[in-house]
Amino acid sequence: MLSLDFLDDVRRMNKRQLYYQVLNFGMIVSSALMIWKGLMVVTGSESPIVVVLSGSMEPAFHRGDLLFLTNRVEDPIRVGEIVVFRIEGREIPIVHRVLKIHEKDNGDIKFLTKGDNNAVDDRGLYKQGQHWLEKKDVVGRARGFVPYIGIVTILMNDYPKFKYAVLFMLGLFVLVHRE
Repeated sequence: MLSLDFLDDVRRMNKRQLYYQVLNFGMIVSSALMIWKGLMVVTGSESPIVVVLSGSMEPAFHRGDLLFLTNRVEDPIRVGEIVVFRIEGREIPIVHRVLKIHEKDNGDIKFLTKGDNNAVDDRGLYKQGQHWLEKKDVVGRARGFVPYIGIVTILMNDYPKFKYAVLFMLGLFVLVHRE
């Protein structure tokens, strides 16, 4: 049977201790948000860290790899570079390699992408009538990665009950932990 000793710990806390623990939890959450916003400013990317969700980039990146992104405006996009981009009408960004670049006379750059493990380019993924991506579609460019760390994110998305259990346990730990 599951031991519920933590409930006894919560009951033994006075109101001041409980408020302190709730405030401590709030500080942890707000610190995480400040770190995220700081990373956004430093990297120039709306999403400085992303998880590879499919096997389309194998063998370069595997499902669950955590990518670190930058998106500096002054850096030109190059063939062979790995970019993370959003397609209009799709919520989840895609991680693929730049296959071709098309530069117009006025300096506008358009490019075509493809997953390393895919047989064809990404034109089938783009919105209807779109044949090239533009710089505005780019969320960031891969600058580094940590293998398989993002598998927790995939598990949380695939199994929502797991996500709520992890969040519950973390919140409970913060409330009960007295140091």
